[in-house]
Amino acid sequence: MDRLAALEAILYVTESPVPVSELAEVLEIPVEDVEGLVAELDRRLVERESGLCVRRVAGGWRIYARTETHPYLERFAGSATARRLSRAALEVLAVVAYRQPVSRAQVAEIRGVDSDSAIRTLERLGLIEESDRLPLPGNPAVYRTTDLFLEKLGLDSLDDLPPLADHVPPADVMEALENTFRSD
Repeated sequence: MDRLAALEAILYVTESPVPVSELAEVLEIPVEDVEGLVAELDRRLVERESGLCVRRVAGGWRIYARTETHPYLERFAGSATARRLSRAALEVLAVVAYRQPVSRAQVAEIRGVDSDSAIRTLERLGLIEESDRLPLPGNPAVYRTTDLFLEKLGLDSLDDLPPLADHVPPADVMEALENTFRSD
């Protein structure tokens, strides 16, 4: 079998990104040749106008949907077949991603509501995990995102998260909001 076809099949069936070293071992080629083979696969996907591309994420390679397909995928995400996270779970996931390691109490303080259910859901789905315990009374757990989180978001590392500053309102808007909620 052609190694390029084998690579495509491996990246198609995998449930997690495959490291270059593992691809080299399975395909029986030098590690240096894997990058070229991956680039060739991506080039051929582009040539045949495939809706797929090959991307490096979470320390390995995986097949993903091309950006141009996102409008269709968004419509599909609204269908009964697709599974979605609740707004609360998405908020908690954002807090953990940007503030990790973070405790349940810190998440609740940032969101202003109890977040235990959302944290349990995200743990069950494997998107966050307990990373440590704080040396405080009760030894509260602190959470971090997982490699599955990086994979699902198509990121290679947390450094690839968009800057949070891009989503924060200007200082004058923040001050007006804070003044609205002050009890003078």
